[in-house]
This record gives sequence, C-alpha cells and structure tokens, in this order.
Amino acid sequence: MTQALDELIDNPLGAILNIKAKDTSQYEAIAKHIKSEQEAAGPGANLIYNVNYSKNKIVIDKLTAITKGIERVSFALLLVLIGIAIVITFNTIRLAIYVSREEIAIMRLVGANNSFVRGPFVVEGIMYGIVAAIVSTALFYPVTHWLRSATENFYGGIDLFSYYIMHLNQIFMVLLVGGVFLGAVSSFLAVRRYLKV
Repeated sequence: MTQALDELIDNPLGAILNIKAKDTSQYEAIAKHIKSEQEAAGPGANLIYNVNYSKNKIVIDKLTAITKGIERVSFALLLVLIGIAIVITFNTIRLAIYVSREEIAIMRLVGANNSFVRGPFVVEGIMYGIVAAIVSTALFYPVTHWLRSATENFYGGIDLFSYYIMHLNQIFMVLLVGGVFLGAVSSFLAVRRYLKV
C-alpha cells in the first residue's frame, strides 16, 4: 500500500483547512492573522491558497447587523410581554381580593392581625401560579407540535417540539417558580391596601 504512495511525486490530496468562526465578528481578526502568517512565511511560501473574507465582508456585515437588530427587538418584545403578564396577573388577583374586601374588613374588626388576614390570599396566589404553570406547560405541548414543521424549515433543521420535550422539566420549573413568585407577590401587594387602618 505504501508502494503506491512512493510512485507519486506530490501528494494529490493537499492539506485543506476551512476555518469558520462561531461569531461573525471574529472573521476579520482571523483573516488578519492568516495574512500575517503568510507574510511571516516569506514571499516564496504558498501556505494559504485563498482567504475569501474580503469577498464576503459586505454580506457578513449585513447579516451581523440584521442578527443584532433581531436580538434587540426580541429582547424588547420579551420585556414588553413580561410586563404585560405581570400587570394582568396583578390586576386579576387584585380584582379577586377586591371582591373579598368586606371579609378583610370584618376580620380586621374582630382583631385579626395582618399575617392572619394576608395568609389565605397569598396561598391563593401561589395556587394560581401553580395552576398557571401546569396549564401553560400543557398548552405548549400541542402548540410546539403544531409549529414543529414551520420552525424546522425556518431555523434550518431545529425542531422546536423535540427541544420542548428534551427541556420539559426546566421549562416547567421556570414557569412554576415564576408563577408562584408572581402570584405570592401580587397577592401580598393587593391585600396590603385593605390592611391599612
């Protein structure tokens, strides 16, 4: 087998190394480093056949700008949606406690302390958070299954449904902790206005 290689003058399978950066902002530094290596090797050395960064620089810069813009818009939209969820949750719990305002007033009149009055409403808010986490986790299952083919085509092979199934425990825990915290804090704040003498 090695005799066949001895018959060849040059290696027909040249050494090829394709370099891809994880972050598009690193391409320029990589291209400069490769160019400096070529210059250090001397004018006769032909270490590097082709560096196509300069040809694709405009496209790479445009894609980087688009990606950063989408990330900023997505983050802003996420903050808006979180704010809306907090306001809706707080107002829903406040409305439920508003219905019980006479009950709170009677408990205060018979001498109940603040923690005794507040306790059942905070527990109720925690229960709302637990139920909301269970319902939203259950609703995500058919939604991600329905969006499976659309996301696979759009994101280039990433299956949203498989991702959801693989990370189901983490997603449920985040929803559960967030729901319990939001329900407890909303109940605590909503009851506080009726505890003022």
